[in-house]
Amino acid sequence: MGEKDKQTAGQDGPLVLALDAGTSSVRAMLFDRQGHAVKDCTGQKHYRMNLTPDGGAEADAAELVEHMAAAIDDALEQAGPLAKRIAGVGVSCFWHSLLAVDGAGRALTPVYSWADGRSADAADQLRVEVDEGAVHDRTGCVIHASYWPAKLRWLQGTQAQVVKRAARWCGFGEYLLGRFTGGDGCSVAMASGTGLLNQHTADWDQPMLDLLGLRPDHLPPLVDRDEALPRLTDEWAGRWPALAEAAWYPAVGDGVCNNVGSGCVTPTRLALSIGTSGVMRVVIATKDVEIPPKLWCYRLDRRRFVLGGALSNGGVVADWLHTTLRLPDDAAEQVAAQRPDSHGLTVLPYLAGQRTPDWNPRSRASILGLTLDTTPVAIARAGLEAVAYRFALVHELLRPLAADGYQIIVSGGAIAHWPVWPQIIADAIGRPLVASAEPEASARGAALLALDALDLIPGLEDTPAPLGETYTPDERNYPIYQRARARLEHFHDLLQPELSGATPPKTEHLAAKN
Repeated sequence: MGEKDKQTAGQDGPLVLALDAGTSSVRAMLFDRQGHAVKDCTGQKHYRMNLTPDGGAEADAAELVEHMAAAIDDALEQAGPLAKRIAGVGVSCFWHSLLAVDGAGRALTPVYSWADGRSADAADQLRVEVDEGAVHDRTGCVIHASYWPAKLRWLQGTQAQVVKRAARWCGFGEYLLGRFTGGDGCSVAMASGTGLLNQHTADWDQPMLDLLGLRPDHLPPLVDRDEALPRLTDEWAGRWPALAEAAWYPAVGDGVCNNVGSGCVTPTRLALSIGTSGVMRVVIATKDVEIPPKLWCYRLDRRRFVLGGALSNGGVVADWLHTTLRLPDDAAEQVAAQRPDSHGLTVLPYLAGQRTPDWNPRSRASILGLTLDTTPVAIARAGLEAVAYRFALVHELLRPLAADGYQIIVSGGAIAHWPVWPQIIADAIGRPLVASAEPEASARGAALLALDALDLIPGLEDTPAPLGETYTPDERNYPIYQRARARLEHFHDLLQPELSGATPPKTEHLAAKN
C-alpha cells in the first residue's frame, strides 16, 4: 500500500489500534471507524507455548510483552502518517491465563494457559470442599483445571514461596497493559472467565476468595471495558509518540471479541469458532441470567452476558491426524469426497481432555472400528465428524437461549485447511451455517469495542460483519450422523471412565442405555 493510498484510508475520522494476543501469535492492526482493517498496517509475531511433559502449557510473560511491542512497532511503521490519527487502543487477549506479580508489577511466574492441566488434582480436591453446583450458579464456571481456583490451589501446594511473594494475581492482558500504562484495572469481561467473579453482582466472589485464602486486593480492581486506563508511561510514549495521547482500554477475552468482530452480539446469532479448540457462544443483554447447567457463563460488560460451551479439541484434532497419519497433500479433497460415516469408525476426540459438557481434563482419545482396509483419510474424516458431533451436543444446550430464526456464524483458521468441515457440522446439527467473511474477528472485535468506548460508532449492534458462504444441511445426512453420534456417546459412556482413571459405570447402567 503506497503512502497516497494510506492517506485516503479511513479518511472519515479517527483510527484505532487493535492488539490481539493469541495462543500462537500476537498482532497489532489498524482499523478505521467503520471497523474496516486498514490495508498493510499490521504487525504480527509468532511464538510457541512451552509444553511440559507433566501437562504444562506456559509462556514467558516478559517475552510476550516484547513480542507485542515489536508487533506494535511494525504496525506503526507501516501506518506512517496515519499513526497520528490513532485515538484509542483496544485489546483482545486469550481468556483464563494466570500469573503472579510482585509489588513492582514484575512477573514471578510464567503465564499459565487455560490448557495447562497440572492443576487437575487440585481441581479434584476443590470439588470435595465445595458445592460445585452452587459455585457454577454464582461464577458461571465449573471447578476445572482451566480456571483460576484450581491453578491457585495447585500453586499454593507446589510453589509456596512464590505464592508468599505474590502481591497480586492477574491475567496476561492485565500484565501487558500494566507494563505499557502502569494501570492495573481488569475488565469485568476478562474477570468473568477466571472462575472467581460472581456473574450476578459483577464483583469478585467472596466465598471463593475465602476458600483460597485471598483478599480482594490480591486481585486487580474491576473496571468495565469502556473505562480508559492511564495513558502510556514515559518509556513507552517515547517509543511510540503517536500513541502517547491515545486512550488505552482494558483487555477483553478473545472469545467475546470474536463474537463482537463477527457481528454476533445479540441472540439472533450464535458464533461457532474452530481454532485449536472449538466454541459456540451467544450474547444476551439482561440485568441477570439463570446459568444453565453444563454451559459456562461469562460477560461482555456489566450489561451483557456471554453463554456458551467450549471443546478442548477442535483444530488440534485435525492437526494431530494430519501429522501423525502423514496424510497426503490432497487429504482435504479426499476427505470431502467420502460419504458420511462410510468408514464405520468411532473417534473419541479427546486428545486434550474435555470441557463442555463433561469437564474431564483426564479424558483420552480413542479410535474404534479399525480394520485392515481402514485408510488414514478415513480416520481423518471420522475425526472431523467426531468434533462435529460434540458441536451438535453444545448446540442443543445453547439453542434455548437463542432468538427465533437465529443464524449460526462459523469462523476459525481450521476451516481454511478443511473446507468441508463446516458442511459436516451443518449436517450434524441440522441447521445452516454461514461463514464469517471477517478474517480477523477477534482483532476487529477489540477495535469495535474501542470505537464504542470512544463514542465513534452508534453501538455494537450497528456494525454488521461481512458474511460469506452458506452451508445448507443435506437432510439425507442428518439421520446418518445422528446414528453415528449415538454410537460415539455409547462408547464415550463405556470407555471414558476407564481411560480417565475414574470408577467405571455399572454394567446394568450400560445395558439400560443400549
